[in-house]
Amino acid sequence: MIQPFHLAIPVKDLEKCRTFYRDVIGCKEGRSATHWVDFDFFGHQFVIHQKEGFTSNNISNPVDGKDVPVPHFGVVLQWEDWQNLSNRLVKRNTNFIIEPYIRFKGEVGEQATMFFYDPEMNALEFKAFKDINQLFAK
Repeated sequence: MIQPFHLAIPVKDLEKCRTFYRDVIGCKEGRSATHWVDFDFFGHQFVIHQKEGFTSNNISNPVDGKDVPVPHFGVVLQWEDWQNLSNRLVKRNTNFIIEPYIRFKGEVGEQATMFFYDPEMNALEFKAFKDINQLFAK
């Protein structure tokens, strides 16, 4: 069984980010207080904390000829769930950093990936493996 992780990030605009993670990504909202909100992030606990004056420092690392933002976070989904999320985001005219695409198509390690920012410029990656057993393969 995969153990759930916990991730907390700072944001300036709590309500804007609350709406994004709930309505755009589709995360179920959990507990909250004046300055923070818990979400069910695909079975993991994710918390946004309001932090006045927060700014992100976006840098990138080249991968497959694309500028992958660092740092970034996300989750590995089942193939069909990734397709559904990808389709939903495309229909919402999401501004992708790296548009949804398939890496290593037809090869061992075939995977789907996409990158985009939340409203506070936190970089998100969602990916899926055609064969989930390749997740930690060398």
